[in-house]
Amino acid sequence: MGVVLSGEKGRRLQDSAGPGRRFPRPGSAAKLLRRPPGNPAGAGNEGGPMSTPPKVRRTDRILAEDAARATLADGFCGRLATVGADGYPYCVPLLYVWMDGEVWLHNTRARGHLRTNVDHDSRVCFEVDEPGEVFAYGRFECDSSVAYRSVILFGRIRVVEDRSAKQRFCDALMAKYAKADWDRPKGFFPRLDDITVYAIAVERLTGKTAALPAVDQQWPATDRTKSPNAKPPGA
Repeated sequence: MGVVLSGEKGRRLQDSAGPGRRFPRPGSAAKLLRRPPGNPAGAGNEGGPMSTPPKVRRTDRILAEDAARATLADGFCGRLATVGADGYPYCVPLLYVWMDGEVWLHNTRARGHLRTNVDHDSRVCFEVDEPGEVFAYGRFECDSSVAYRSVILFGRIRVVEDRSAKQRFCDALMAKYAKADWDRPKGFFPRLDDITVYAIAVERLTGKTAALPAVDQQWPATDRTKSPNAKPPGA
């Protein structure tokens, strides 16, 4: 699902990497892996245990774990981040389902950018968010915020090979996303072998939220600027 830039855009991108830096050619990352035969997907660079999470500055915005899991279950689109053998991160938006306490998603069977990264390192990050309304809370333009709910998880991704598990994932995916008036055979996926199904086992799950203030708590009804002594030019 990656995009390869060519021509002038590609040259500008290459130049921005700096002297001596070269972006890998499409498909060349696979040559860097040197993964031993039989090494399972995601086992190329297991790494050690996760570090201690940093201290949360805005503890008032922490989303309770049950609410975070509910947000994860109901989210529409998630963003999966992996890291390649060249050290570059790769983030791709994907539809998904929350099933058996794990994130399940899929992509093409072709060994593209995502699968190459998964084979290199099983450690991934997955994000889901629900953006709300942008609102003003003070008299200056920087006194603006947004209501939102978001969840970030870290975990280990694996390729699901079991065909019955892939079938169950596809059933759950269509139960979540298909429209009720689609008159199509249920549970029939003739191209099941043409996809790769992934499951992410969660190691750390965190959520944050910011509620939309009542109208009388938004500007101009209430001025909660963080720069009360600031004066705009000409004032």
